Amino acid sequence: MTSVSIRQTPSPLDPWGPRLVDRDDRLVFETMGTVASLAVPAGIDPGLRDRVQGCLADWDARFSLFRPASEGARVDRGELTVAQASGRFRRAFRVAETWRERTDGAFSPYPPSGGLDLAGVVKALAIREAGDLLIDAGATDWCLDVGGDVLVAGSPAPDRGWKAGVCDPSDRQTLVTAHEFGPASGAGAPTLRALATSGTSERGEHIWRSDHELAQVSVLAADIVTADVLATAILARGEELIVPAIERWDADVLAIGVDGRLLASPAFAAPRG
Repeated sequence: MTSVSIRQTPSPLDPWGPRLVDRDDRLVFETMGTVASLAVPAGIDPGLRDRVQGCLADWDARFSLFRPASEGARVDRGELTVAQASGRFRRAFRVAETWRERTDGAFSPYPPSGGLDLAGVVKALAIREAGDLLIDAGATDWCLDVGGDVLVAGSPAPDRGWKAGVCDPSDRQTLVTAHEFGPASGAGAPTLRALATSGTSERGEHIWRSDHELAQVSVLAADIVTADVLATAILARGEELIVPAIERWDADVLAIGVDGRLLASPAFAAPRG
């Protein structure tokens, strides 16, 4: 799910590239098998920086199937039952089960080969918790991107919003479209907005799906878990789930077919070309 690039203003220099950055207003670091970026225009407190990194690292350590000793790997192998697992694991399992029911199985934590894989909700849940840390610390304007799944609050500046570009799955150097999270308005707690993308251009057929007509799906929602799950579910089920997702979960969708067709709801900018 790394088909989204985020930048405050158009620039030939992509801050989400392989370089790792640690400065007052931006942190780029490796985590959960990908690259994460945290941008806070007002500056990142060193303690908060460490808590955000630690939060994502803890989720990875507990759930990664690539870590043989993790809870996720032990449950997948049948050495530990869900009932015996930690409270955090059980809560993540319930989220995955709830979304399996809501999407009529289009999203599922059960691989066809057997076992249990919560990867479809873990990264989004980790991003949500990291966002809670930022809010609890009083940060009102920030953008957190973990491998292309993005959660933003506020704005980078009073006169503009965070800007996202959705990459062409057939050409990672080309943007299909752009979306700007409008400048924040009003006082009080920041309004969270999320963008998630699921596709096959980088990781191949890593999603268990019954339909293969879509190459990539991007979803905008108020909640990162909703956006991430729906992107995966629509990619898995196909076009038939697009309208229900928009209507039921107040989401916006940009789907790209394997033949290059674009299916976009109004919140996305008009595609280029």
